[in-house]
Amino acid sequence: MNKDMLIRLLALNLGIAAANIAVFSSGLLAVDLFGSALEKAFGSAFLVLSGSGLVYGNYKLLSEPEKAIPIGAKSTKEDYVEALNEHRGLETFERNIDLLLDQIERLQKKNKTIRDILLQIFNASEISYQKFDAVIAEVENIFFKNIRSIINKLNAFDEDDYNFIKKQRNSGAFSEEIMEEKFNVYNEYIRFVKEATEDNEQILLKLDKLLLEISGLNCIESGELEQMAGMIEIDNLIKQAKYYKD
Repeated sequence: MNKDMLIRLLALNLGIAAANIAVFSSGLLAVDLFGSALEKAFGSAFLVLSGSGLVYGNYKLLSEPEKAIPIGAKSTKEDYVEALNEHRGLETFERNIDLLLDQIERLQKKNKTIRDILLQIFNASEISYQKFDAVIAEVENIFFKNIRSIINKLNAFDEDDYNFIKKQRNSGAFSEEIMEEKFNVYNEYIRFVKEATEDNEQILLKLDKLLLEISGLNCIESGELEQMAGMIEIDNLIKQAKYYKD
């Protein structure tokens, strides 16, 4: 349940409670259920209406489908984690989502370790460190673009329909041609999520290789950074990502 839903539920229940206090409190309207016939009628009607509003309002809020969390270029790590958690109910992608959440944590940890090691060699104001930091930021950008694409696919995936056609596969209710086309569509969703998840694992592997290289260095001369095997792999990754974007 997201924060917006909790706020709406809290507002509804507190509003109804406040209305009842205002009607029956001795310091306010002071309606007495055991008073005059008019007070009894009004008080009873108000209790029925507020009770109905409480039950119906909570039911409507709790039963309405949750809106997908919008993910854009300026989204934070927390936004991506929350958006992925919103899809934990998709059994088809349950393992993928767990892996993606784990990948996000590992990415943050690796990049922090890389930056910490570099700060032992460079000052944060040095051009070499700033260049390296910009490269790491670009790698993060590519990584989260993959996550964003996956979330878009998860938003579009209709698991109820997918489960329906799986049950109807051998029933003869639809022609083999239609069933094959429908399965091809859903298999494309599954293939995309799997491959994008593997792409992110490749990014983490490249960071591991780079981390292995720089962790054994006490100093790096000017120009040596760009010639390191790990940096060359990451630079190629960035160029490839820009190529596909163009």
